[in-house]
Amino acid sequence: MVKIAPSILSADFCSLDREIRRVSTADWLHVDVMDGMFVPNITIGVPVVDAIRKHTDLFLDVHLMVEKPGRYVEAFARAGADLLSVHLEADLPPAIHDALRAMEANGVKKAVALRPITAAEAVLPYLEEGVDLVLVMTVEPGFGGQKFMTDQLAKIRTIRSYIDRYQPGCDLEVDGGINLETAKLVTEAGANVLVAGSAVYGAADPAAMIAALRG
Repeated sequence: MVKIAPSILSADFCSLDREIRRVSTADWLHVDVMDGMFVPNITIGVPVVDAIRKHTDLFLDVHLMVEKPGRYVEAFARAGADLLSVHLEADLPPAIHDALRAMEANGVKKAVALRPITAAEAVLPYLEEGVDLVLVMTVEPGFGGQKFMTDQLAKIRTIRSYIDRYQPGCDLEVDGGINLETAKLVTEAGANVLVAGSAVYGAADPAAMIAALRG
């Protein structure tokens, strides 16, 4: 089954409790953490995740777009994250492996994320380590509302083939430019978790949009 994870990056931050309730029919809630260094934008941190956890039982999918993400794994786990994804480009491979081990030690699901410039083959060592999810960015990370990059479909297909071969229980998530049209493209390519920000929060009926995106 396809899971839908609305991104609160497109929500009204002045009314975040209400905005979370608007997407209560979703499977997950996607939380973009940006540090102004790995990406040129700054969003939210541990205190906001902690506050969100107190207001929803939704699965919290926390996407760390930060330099040296291993520094923050324990703090976000304690704040209530259910899954943490770290970018392969954000640190050297030994430190990424350490971050994944820290996730396991702190009882959260572990994931790796790839920018559009990163080759599919980069995920192979982490699939062998048993990650729970691979996140493919179909826009350059840092800002919401960008146009979907169709050239990433081949990468999604390739990573799906790797998952099926090496780690069949792993989820494949896609983030960036997801709408009714592109949702079909990425699910056909093998994705089963879709992050949707403006498509959901910009809809007159977010619940109906969530259902439509599931297909």
